[in-house]
Parts: sequence; C-alpha cells; structure tokens
Amino acid sequence: MNKTKLLTFAVIALFIINILTISFLFFKKGPKPNEVNRPKPREIVINKLGFDAQQIKTYELLIDEHKSNIGELDEKIKKAKNDLYHQLALTDNKETTDSILNALSKYKSQIEILHYNHFLDIKKICKPEQLDSYNDLTMELAKIFAPKGMLKKNE
Repeated sequence: MNKTKLLTFAVIALFIINILTISFLFFKKGPKPNEVNRPKPREIVINKLGFDAQQIKTYELLIDEHKSNIGELDEKIKKAKNDLYHQLALTDNKETTDSILNALSKYKSQIEILHYNHFLDIKKICKPEQLDSYNDLTMELAKIFAPKGMLKKNE
C-alpha cells in the first residue's frame, strides 16, 4: 500500500469518526439543565425548616395522607375527563357536558384546598423558632412545587 492510499484511508476514517462523534453529541438525550440535581420538595421542606427526627416522622405521615387524598381526586379527575371526551361521540348534550365540567372544576379546586391545608398542617408541626423559615418557605412554594418542565431557564 503506497503512502497516498494510506493517507486517503486515514482521512476518510477520521472524517467518519468525526461525523459519528458530532452526531452522538447532537442527538444525545440527557437531563434538561433545570432538572439536574433538583432536590425533592420533601427534602427542601425538611431542610429549610430544620425539622428534627420527630417532626420528620410527623411530616412523613402528613405526606402519606396528602398523597392518598390527592390520588383519590386525581382518579375522579381522570374519570370525569374520560366521561367528558366520551361526550364528543354522542349527540350534543350541553347539560351533561356542563355537569362534567363543573365536577372537574370542583375536583381541581379541592386539590388546591388540600395543598393549602397540607401547608397549614406543616405549620402546626413547626416550633416557634421555625416559623420565620416557614414564612420564607411559603414565598417559594410555587417555584418548589412547579412541574419539572415548568421552571424558567434563567432560574
């Protein structure tokens, strides 16, 4: 093999390797920058409020109860949405559709009430010296509990 053929082969091989490397980097799916090492809300609350072991136990019971209540309402919402979209295939029945939409609204309102009461319950387990931290935490709730994709890029 002469030097020209060897050089041509080396250039082609390096070109292919470069294309593969660039393709890999371009198409690689990784975590979004805002989601990397994002602490869980549970951890944020415990750390910001400085809960002791007993408070953590109580808080975990509150979380379990809260998740259960939210789960029940989520199931009702799923069923109501399913019923609503089944209405599309039926003849136009405005009363039924309005009734389902009112139920959905009621369920979503109940979820917000549950969230609000959950944080009132958290406040009840705070010691007096933790209340300032609790008040600071309440100002950050929307950011802490935003869905993962909802965080702004500049935050």
